[in-house]
Amino acid sequence: MKRQLVSNQIIKNQQIVADDWTVLRLAEGETAESVAIPAGKVIVPFAVWQAQRAPLEGRTGLGVWLNGDTGAEVIKNDLSYFDVIAVDFPAFTDGRGYSIAFHLRTRFGFTGELRAIGDVLRDQLFYMSRVGFDAFAVRADKDIHDALKGLTDFSEKYQTSWDEKTPLFRRVNRQSVSESA
Repeated sequence: MKRQLVSNQIIKNQQIVADDWTVLRLAEGETAESVAIPAGKVIVPFAVWQAQRAPLEGRTGLGVWLNGDTGAEVIKNDLSYFDVIAVDFPAFTDGRGYSIAFHLRTRFGFTGELRAIGDVLRDQLFYMSRVGFDAFAVRADKDIHDALKGLTDFSEKYQTSWDEKTPLFRRVNRQSVSESA
């Protein structure tokens, strides 16, 4: 089986843009220690970062991707090496990536591109953006233009999160019953 290199269009900062990054996924039988890293901007699996850290540290155009089993704390001291951190969603029902993104933004102060990859669908984009994602690689069989609309499906945010620090009830100026009488 050939190694899968994924590259096309993404949603970034609420716009559809060409993706100049390659997401490296290991093929069956490949190991993190022996896989050849392609030239150009590449997002490597966390296991590859661990196994080939020394040669990758000096590289420009480097990103890393985490899966749901890998918490954000594993790279908290390495954030300065990465232009992009991607979080892989193996299935749309796997919500662990939301916590990883939220922790990268709030606990560890990551300010670079935070990208959702894998099984990313329109219905998730609004919620993903709420926890800190600013780039989305929509599943290949879905319409990226339709998915973009998912970022504006809701006009109000009730709860606090990464993108809204004040709950709705504190943002709305309501008259008391005695004032309106």
